[in-house]
Amino acid sequence: MSRLALLILLVVAAAAALGMAIAQDAGYVLFAYQGLRYEASLWATLGLFVALWVLFYSLRFLFGLLLGSLGLVNPWSGRNRDRRARLAAEQGFVDLQEGRWARAQRNLQRAAQGSEHPLGYFLGAARAAQQLDQSEAADALLEQALSAQPNAELAVALAHAELQIARDDSAAALETLKAMNTRYPGHQLVLRQLVELQRANADYSAILELLPQLRKSKVFDPQELTAVELYAWQGRLQAAASQGVGALPALNTAWQQIASSLRQQPELLLTYAQGLHQLGADDEAESLLRKAIKLGYDTRMVRLYGLLRSKDAAKQLQLAEGWLQQHPKDPLLLLSLGRLCLSNELWGKARDYFEASLLLQADADSCAELARLLAQMGEIERSNQLLQQGLGLLGQRLPGLPQPQSSKRLD
Repeated sequence: MSRLALLILLVVAAAAALGMAIAQDAGYVLFAYQGLRYEASLWATLGLFVALWVLFYSLRFLFGLLLGSLGLVNPWSGRNRDRRARLAAEQGFVDLQEGRWARAQRNLQRAAQGSEHPLGYFLGAARAAQQLDQSEAADALLEQALSAQPNAELAVALAHAELQIARDDSAAALETLKAMNTRYPGHQLVLRQLVELQRANADYSAILELLPQLRKSKVFDPQELTAVELYAWQGRLQAAASQGVGALPALNTAWQQIASSLRQQPELLLTYAQGLHQLGADDEAESLLRKAIKLGYDTRMVRLYGLLRSKDAAKQLQLAEGWLQQHPKDPLLLLSLGRLCLSNELWGKARDYFEASLLLQADADSCAELARLLAQMGEIERSNQLLQQGLGLLGQRLPGLPQPQSSKRLD
């Protein structure tokens, strides 16, 4: 309130000063040019200039308002066109997220046509077209995106690979990603998608070839990279072992190619030992597992150890019984001990181990082994009971499908 009073006083003082100045000397202005003559006081002339200045800016303001209103009314005006493009873009992305593919494609194409930077709109429209199974339309939209923004080749290519994967054309997607990896080496998203695609294709050799790039570009954190590497080498070992007769040299070569630090990983040790056992090299598998279990007890390795038929079965049994001192409650160790006793023809001892294993854990393999042994020993009724128990345990793994009622006859 005090500020307003002060302002009023200043205005009154200025007006009073101006009035006094005018009263003392009104001044005189004369303007003459070719018969045109203007004659007035100085203060009247200044007032005229002020009035003309106010009139000019008032007309300018009104003219701007008039043009703005005409732009809102005119649907072909630049302002309206930009507004329509903006609304189409907003609605198009909403439609894309909500799964209204046809509307999303239509709105995003409309937004792209009215935008100076249409890349994102074309990419969104292409995804919508792919969801409508319009592959040719999707590819055409990607071509328009690349034409509109040639420096966005990588972004368009990644979108293209994504659409190729969506249409189950993994071969084409792989070619697209390989081309981008050549043109943009070390790009993290390209490498990550390449690894994912090659994992889906179980292309272990291709993943192993990418490992130097993966390490250099740090696409994955150390734990993820180790997991990728383990996966690839496990697949490589399994593929070598699956070649059948004569594949042992290939399996051993693959094992030697693995870095010594990785060869200590239990997963790789177990995979290699399984391959050796599969190819009949049980002595080599026994030596490998014996050393590995000494370094770190692993029930998976212990289970496989009981399946091996090395040249010295007695030594195998003696070694495994030594593990029992520290792991007396391991049902898988007891199962393996029972099998090793069978290899040594120690029938009563094998029976004891199998029964001890079953007391700790109901397992289909233990049931089957004990049932087979008891059948050979003449205990048919007990053997049949174990077989039924084993079938029940296996049945727990089966899907819950309809079965005929026991009281009904089968057709």
